[in-house]
This record gives sequence, C-alpha cells and structure tokens, in this order.
Amino acid sequence: MLAFVIVNIIFCLSFLVFAYLNFNDPDWYLWVPIYVAVAACCGLAAYGMYYPNTYLGLTAFYLIYAVKLYFDKDGVRDWIIKYRTPSLVESMKAEKPFIENTREFFGLLIISTALIIDYFVVMNIAA
Repeated sequence: MLAFVIVNIIFCLSFLVFAYLNFNDPDWYLWVPIYVAVAACCGLAAYGMYYPNTYLGLTAFYLIYAVKLYFDKDGVRDWIIKYRTPSLVESMKAEKPFIENTREFFGLLIISTALIIDYFVVMNIAA
C-alpha cells in the first residue's frame, strides 16, 4: 500500500509539472485540464480518496482522443509510415508537423496507464 501512495504522489507531481509546461502551448486550454484532472485523481488516491468511475471515464476520453491523434494527418500513423519514425526528442520545439501529435498521443497513453493502474489497485482494495 505504501508503494501505491508513493507512486501516486510521483504521478501527481509529474502531471502537475506537465500541466505547467503546457501553458506555453497554443492548445494549453485543452492540455492543462487534461493533466490537472489526472494529477487530481492521483493526488486524491495517495490520500485514500478513490473514484474508480472517474478513472474509467477519464481513461475512455483520453484513449478516444489518442485514437484520433493516431489517425490525424501528420499523426502517429504518419510518423510511423510516412516519416519512418524519426526521433521525437531531438529538441523540445516541435519543428516537424508530426512531432506534436505523436508526443500528445504518448502523453495520453501515459496518463491512461496511470489511471488504469489506480483503477485496478482500488478495485483490489475494495474486494
């Protein structure tokens, strides 16, 4: 249980930093709430406040949005097929059209994974 608390504190702090770093993006109004919502879920879970239905709802939204980013023009699929998977981390500035969508896609997978982990741990605690 202590590991669950520590992991959630790390997730919470990380997602708050990610939210802060997104304030300079053109689509900050979308990404800041996405990261703050998952940070809040992880922070509350660290303090023993569990909301499994919220975890599932947010995960569904994030995964649906990830699928959209996968198939968008200059999205993940184009990064794989058209551009042949060049590095996404050469610089922090998204200089090529596929970089932003692909980074956002993987960000959504990371936060979805955090919420799914919390969901299964919470369901095991309740059982």
